[in-house]
Amino acid sequence: MAFIWGIPYLFIKIAVGEITPALLVFSRSVIGASLLLPIAIGRKDLAPLLPYWKWILAYTFVEVAAPWFLLSDAERRISSSLTGLLIAAVPSIGALLALVTGGDRLDSRRIAGLALGFLGVAALVGLDVHADDLGAIGQVGLVALGYAIGPMIIERKLGTLPALGVVAASLGITALVYAPFGLTQLPLTLPSPSVIFAVAVLGVVCTALAFLVFFALIAEVGGPRATVITYVNPAVALALGVALLHEPFTFGIAVGFVLIVLGSILATRRAPPSRSVSMTEERARPIRSSQ
Repeated sequence: MAFIWGIPYLFIKIAVGEITPALLVFSRSVIGASLLLPIAIGRKDLAPLLPYWKWILAYTFVEVAAPWFLLSDAERRISSSLTGLLIAAVPSIGALLALVTGGDRLDSRRIAGLALGFLGVAALVGLDVHADDLGAIGQVGLVALGYAIGPMIIERKLGTLPALGVVAASLGITALVYAPFGLTQLPLTLPSPSVIFAVAVLGVVCTALAFLVFFALIAEVGGPRATVITYVNPAVALALGVALLHEPFTFGIAVGFVLIVLGSILATRRAPPSRSVSMTEERARPIRSSQ
């Protein structure tokens, strides 16, 4: 999973070299939906979603439809490795949102983690970003915010629904929304084999297969342990960007990577139970996880 969700940034960078972000989102969502919707229909995972359609739309917007477009557009101006590292701040943002909304407690360790994580982002932006790139950085920041909000919607509003049904529906909705834009932006000539391969990998591996494997991982080790992949994703994105796309490995990236990952680990570790809460009550609480 760490590899599967560490490689999208590389293939997005390759794809947007020849096709538009809207066409890429449309193509990726169509491929993913065509593979997952039949499974969800066969398992009757779609019908339970109907009473929650408003929250399904909200989840689709913050987790799929908006982030995929923003990432694709941003990577036309900044490197895939920098994008992957900025997205690594998602756990810290999720932890901060949980604190703000009263979903968790704050202690000195988590404060230090949040500070380190955002200091790492500041190091990346301050040392490696030009003024012309600030718009793209803002787009990736919105993506990170969406990726942090998405799991909160799942946990608090959609937690009782079949996960596969939620994902399949989100992909189908995204495909429908982007169809008018993607179909009108088809290139006049067939894209290069590398772009076609990149789109296929994004749709089949990074979307359809990724969600199936992730559900299996959660079933095997539980949600909190499954989030360990988040700390490895940026290393994969960085290594592939430097090795295959010859993107620079700078001092800012080195410092930012260490600070963001370390901060995310500290910020998302659960605080010890309060003395006023019994161990039985603590074990009964739902476990929160960050993307």
